[in-house]
Amino acid sequence: MNAADSLRVASVLENLGYKSTNQAMDADVVVLNTCVVRQSAEDKAIGRLTSLKALKKKNPKAVINLMGCMVGIRGYSHLEERYPYVDVFSQPSDPHPLVEYLTGARKGSEERRQELEDILDNEFPYRIPDSDSGGTVSAFLPVIFGCSHACAYCVIPLRRGREISRPPEEILADTRMLVSQGVKEITLLGQIIDRYGMDQPEFPQLSGLLRQIQGIEGLERIRFLTSHPVWMQDDLLDTAAELPKVMPHFELPIQAGDDEVLTRMRRGYTAEQFMRIVGKIRERFETVSIATDLIVGFPGETREQFERSVEAIMEIHPDMTHAARYSPRPGTISARQMEDDVPEEEKMRRFRVIEKLQEEIAAEINSAHLGEEVPVLFEEKNRGRWRGRTPTNKIVFAESMEDLKGQVRPVKITWTGPWSMVGTAE
Repeated sequence: MNAADSLRVASVLENLGYKSTNQAMDADVVVLNTCVVRQSAEDKAIGRLTSLKALKKKNPKAVINLMGCMVGIRGYSHLEERYPYVDVFSQPSDPHPLVEYLTGARKGSEERRQELEDILDNEFPYRIPDSDSGGTVSAFLPVIFGCSHACAYCVIPLRRGREISRPPEEILADTRMLVSQGVKEITLLGQIIDRYGMDQPEFPQLSGLLRQIQGIEGLERIRFLTSHPVWMQDDLLDTAAELPKVMPHFELPIQAGDDEVLTRMRRGYTAEQFMRIVGKIRERFETVSIATDLIVGFPGETREQFERSVEAIMEIHPDMTHAARYSPRPGTISARQMEDDVPEEEKMRRFRVIEKLQEEIAAEINSAHLGEEVPVLFEEKNRGRWRGRTPTNKIVFAESMEDLKGQVRPVKITWTGPWSMVGTAE
């Protein structure tokens, strides 16, 4: 989501006459878009923000904009006091404060303020910045902002606000704009993507939105994430299986394999219910990939409960597990009501167990593709080889003297590893 937000801000700045630079110290405007879903992400954001103080000292006229979840939706006076050299604070997905500051509308003439209102009323087109135009094959497209399902550990509802679906006509217009700039694949984004349209009775739900996007000429592939076991319905799975542009890849977090832990997490399902959904997915797709998320060291998680998570990963047999060590986030239920009682060294041990297990599973899954021919959408050239992805989201490298960017080409796989494959483009 932050990558999509950053893309939009870059496009907005270009509309205002700015051009990108690779060096922050040379910039007139620096936007730091932040994530605080884990403590490590927040620490990284704070470190980068602190380093920008030197830029402000060197160039007092430079505009520094702090954006995203670190700012949140509930006020940022504490940030203004801590970082007085920051000029603009922007909530997640909102470029308006930066535009307002750069256009001087707050202190400008009535005519200037009206100009800003016209800009804001018309919204900003979601497009690839000129600096990336012609080079972006796959793009992220938000379709639903915020989240109304408050898991015990998750700070997203507190920082991004309640769930709001975007109008389908805006999404379709954005998709056409991206396709007109050479984008071949879009990934629809939502904290719980399956809930698209459920907050707006007049909107289609996700399956209906997918059918509308399917009809856009020039678009090769559609993906969507992240799903939630409670909201992934049979109709969505049937639609995904029916539409040829929807890729057979699902991001479906389990978070824990023990029912008591899942209850404390407020996830709303059991491990058995999760496995039934995995079964439904595999029934509908001859070839499919499933990625999942898992938190280790959640408050109160015993070694026995962790072992159930290990067993769950073995049963799911996912192509990828995004494992994370639990860290309490301010304001969440788990931070307020539960003791962070699993030692850090034990969290790391559990993380390494999952990491090793997933590497073994991924290597086994990918090895089955050796000698096969798979369709690959090539995105870029990386260290002399073309890099692309299969329908099931596998990274494939291939050598070719041709310009393969944006092309879907059959590739015969000659080598496999856990995280990528190598082949020969036909």
